[in-house]
Amino acid sequence: MTSETPEQPTIPPLPTEPPAVTAAPKKPLTPIAAGIIGLAVGAGLMGGVWAITANSGPDKPSTFTLKGSFELTDSVTADGNGGCRGRLDSGYDDIAEGTSVTVYGASGDVVATGGLGKSSEDLGTCTFKVSVPEVPTGEKFYKVEVSHRGTLQLTAKEAENGEFAGSLG
Repeated sequence: MTSETPEQPTIPPLPTEPPAVTAAPKKPLTPIAAGIIGLAVGAGLMGGVWAITANSGPDKPSTFTLKGSFELTDSVTADGNGGCRGRLDSGYDDIAEGTSVTVYGASGDVVATGGLGKSSEDLGTCTFKVSVPEVPTGEKFYKVEVSHRGTLQLTAKEAENGEFAGSLG
């Protein structure tokens, strides 16, 4: 055996600065890619605007209460509750407090329903208050029917201003 140590390989010294990394040159977007990105961003913005405005409007369409009066001028009798009604044997026995009041829109569809309200008698005439809530606005005209007695037509302005006035008898 020998007492000599084997020769070690030499390690080259480390560089003091790392080698410079050069970035690959950026390629500009193609017109098609730019168009697709623009379309996606625009659609996202419009969808957001639509979602915000769709949820910010009123929940129900605008409505009003149709008000007015209805008179029965023939065969009137007391109803026993301080009011009046059509006499039972007169053919007007369907006219009393609570009798149906139907409101139709310009297309003929039923848009609201209610009933004859409180009544009072004066000189043989029975007058009922009429109040039909939640009649939607926006019709050109309205038709109002008490019981099954035919319709009376009002302009939208008359209906919204509480100018309904009907009579029977």
